Amino acid sequence: MFINCFPNTLDTTVHYSENEDGAPDTFVWTGDIPAMWLRDSGAQVWPYVQLASQDTHLANMIKGTILRQLKCLVIDPYANAFNPGPTNDGWHKDGTFMVPDVFERKWELDSECYPIRLAYAYWKETGDTSVFGGLWLEAMRSVLGVMREQQKSDGLGKYRFLRKTDRQFDTKGWDGYGAPLKPCGLIASAFRPSDDSTVLDFLIPSNFMAVSSLRKAAEILTEVNGEAALASECTALAEEVEAALKAHAIVNHPKYGPIYAYEVDGFGNVLLQDDSNVPSLLSLAYLIPEMASDPVWQNTRRFVLSEDNPCFFRGAAGEGVGGPHIGYDMVWPMSIMMRAFTSTYDDDIRDCIATLLATDSGTGFIHESFHKDDASHFTREWFAWQNSLFGELILELVNDGKLDLLNSIQ
Repeated sequence: MFINCFPNTLDTTVHYSENEDGAPDTFVWTGDIPAMWLRDSGAQVWPYVQLASQDTHLANMIKGTILRQLKCLVIDPYANAFNPGPTNDGWHKDGTFMVPDVFERKWELDSECYPIRLAYAYWKETGDTSVFGGLWLEAMRSVLGVMREQQKSDGLGKYRFLRKTDRQFDTKGWDGYGAPLKPCGLIASAFRPSDDSTVLDFLIPSNFMAVSSLRKAAEILTEVNGEAALASECTALAEEVEAALKAHAIVNHPKYGPIYAYEVDGFGNVLLQDDSNVPSLLSLAYLIPEMASDPVWQNTRRFVLSEDNPCFFRGAAGEGVGGPHIGYDMVWPMSIMMRAFTSTYDDDIRDCIATLLATDSGTGFIHESFHKDDASHFTREWFAWQNSLFGELILELVNDGKLDLLNSIQ
């Protein structure tokens, strides 16, 4: 499974070229969709970063991905998915401002965060600062502007989204602006990492990721660019969002105690659930390792991995988190991998790996989702993000000295 999955992104989705000036340019398909999602592409190449200092070709591929992501952020910081050029492919009948380079324009806060996460890790691994030029600075100014606007402190903002569809979660209510929000310092996200619309637009996992990403950006801007003013803006916004999370994201659950809500609106309304896509509540300790010791997150993890989470499904084939993107009883292997990444118990990790191996329906690859009672009923035969994530998980377990645990799985 590892041999199949770990190189899958490189084998099937990476389209590498070099510009006239010799700069790398990497366009990464999300798998069976020939468009580049900022989130997916950042996650797909992420497991290779740890090897970049040992392989020039791999480093150039990752550098090209970063530069392409920065270019996309400059083209339209509200878009989640892009074409390789001004092809006009994608969802150009949507009721939102589309340009030919954009494949889909769903505003997802995590789309701003994944490029920063990737660029920061690449810099730390290789010491290469060449990606942090004028394009980086332009992208960061664009990111800051959009995040500030989506705090909604000065009104609804200019982003709206409408789609003619029979799927409720593929469009936004309230004339495309989403349900009312009370400004409180959090950043609105019209859509989740699943590309489903939010119910209450202050999406808590994405706000946590924004805090982490803004601080990474501030460090780069300070140490590499010498842009103290722009770095201060990033830090100030991170502190605002962090304070708002402490004030509005925590709910006292009658069974689990203080836990993090999935979505809030600033008025006091909360949505208690988790979704399978990353960032999720479950994945917070994967994305932000220091959160593993947070007792509120620990309580939240117990809630998420229980049938008290409306999106948790358990059956004969396996158990895990799903969501409205695919529907009832469909478990996403991504949630099983996040369970393993965030577990401190060998038996729990072993069960997760065994389930992943048993639910591939004989294909040797990880799918988007599978039915809780029948793993042969699955979605997306080719979904590179999940394959990369599986490879990353196995490497981490080996690096953590758990080779015997892996070899004990029959």
